[in-house]
Amino acid sequence: MTELLLLLAVLGVVAQVQKTREQQARVVLLAQYLRPYQIEQQMEALTDGYLRWLGEADEERARQVRGVLAGTEQALAGQFQRFATDVATMPAPQAQVSKLPMWIPWAQQLLPRYRMFDVREAFKIHARGIAEVAANSTGLAEKTVARRMMAELLLMQHTCHWFCRSKAVADARLVLRHQTAWQQALDTASPQTARAYRELLGLPSA
Repeated sequence: MTELLLLLAVLGVVAQVQKTREQQARVVLLAQYLRPYQIEQQMEALTDGYLRWLGEADEERARQVRGVLAGTEQALAGQFQRFATDVATMPAPQAQVSKLPMWIPWAQQLLPRYRMFDVREAFKIHARGIAEVAANSTGLAEKTVARRMMAELLLMQHTCHWFCRSKAVADARLVLRHQTAWQQALDTASPQTARAYRELLGLPSA
C-alpha cells in the first residue's frame, strides 16, 4: 500500500509539472502571435468607451463618443482578422485544445479527436464575428451593436484563456472580470458566431 501511495504521489507531481510546462508554453505561443497587434488595448478602449457612451447625458457628446467607438471597432476588426490569419500558420498539434473542463496533461496524445477542437478555427470564427458586427450591414440599433460587440470580444477572450489554461479557468475569469457567464456571452453574440462556435465544439444548436 505504501509503495502504491508513493507511486501515485510521484505520478501526481509529474502530471502537475507537465501541466505547468504545457500551459506556460501556450501562454508564450499565444503572446507571440498577439505581440504585433494592439488587440488588448483596443478591447479595453471599447469596453470603457461603451460605458462612457451609455452614461453620457448630452446627446451631441454621445454622438461624438459613438463615432470614436465606431472607428475603434473597425480598427479592431482589421487587426483581429490579421491575427487570425497569422494563427492559421500554427502547427496543428499545438492548435488542438481539449474540450474537457479541466486541463489534462498530454491531452493531444491521450484524448480522441472528438474531445478536441482547433483553436485556429475558433479564431477564424471570432474574426468573422467581430468584422460582421463592426460592419453592421443589417442596420442594427447602436445599442444592439455594442452589446453584440462586447459579447464577441468576451467570447474571443474566453477562447484565449481556454487555449492557455482550461475551460474552467476561462469560465471563472469571465465571471470574475466581467460578471458574464460563457453561455450568456455565446447567446448574446451574433447568431452566425453562436452557430459556428457551437458546431466547432460539437454543442447542440440553440
